[in-house]
Amino acid sequence: MAGGPGSRHARTASAVLAPVAAVAAAHLVPAATWLPRFRALCFPGLAGTGRSGHVALTFDDGPDPVSTPLFLDELDRLAVRATFFVLGESVTRCPDLTRHIADRGHELAVHGWTHSRPWLPAPARDARETARAALAVHDIAGRRPRWYRPPYGILTAGRWAAARRAGLRPVLWTAWGRDWTADATPASVRTTVTADLRGGGTILLHDTDHASAPDSWKATLRALPDLIGTCREAGWSVGPLAEHGLP
Repeated sequence: MAGGPGSRHARTASAVLAPVAAVAAAHLVPAATWLPRFRALCFPGLAGTGRSGHVALTFDDGPDPVSTPLFLDELDRLAVRATFFVLGESVTRCPDLTRHIADRGHELAVHGWTHSRPWLPAPARDARETARAALAVHDIAGRRPRWYRPPYGILTAGRWAAARRAGLRPVLWTAWGRDWTADATPASVRTTVTADLRGGGTILLHDTDHASAPDSWKATLRALPDLIGTCREAGWSVGPLAEHGLP
């Protein structure tokens, strides 16, 4: 007699697990865009590749009442405007600071409601929290955000759909500073950014240690003058994503 209880159990387990595996794959496969070279080659718009004479400067995880004002002052001193990807929960805690970022000429974008890792599919939650964050930015700053970057750069299918439903365009980065680590220094931030930076690139930095090593933002702040100087010496203007000419 072919097939006993064991084989029947195996077929039942396979029938149960197959749909779960399919859902997990559909959820996580788009997150492969986290890989920098794959993203830059196959999805240049998502990577933030814009016009060749410009570099987009972006900051994640704020606003932070301790560190963000120092970045605003330094950017003023350097005559540079940037895009700040903010968290909805921080926006609602710091509405005056959020408004101040926009009033000083910078662009606000959405980084989610919290800085959570999206390992399990939760499309309803993603849609609700992304829309809530976008609405908070709009209500507080009076400007509708255009861009979305998921925490950790993990763009799952659910978060992609949530962003599009909220009228946001996902944008990641082409160069980062690894400025969230405890051993980051101004020199290491500059070296790491410039190793991958080209005209048309988008830089990812952090204006807070919200999801980073304590006080790591200080290395980023001190690295800014050299980074901006390097871009200008190469003939690149530096500004927000709104001026980047994304296709």
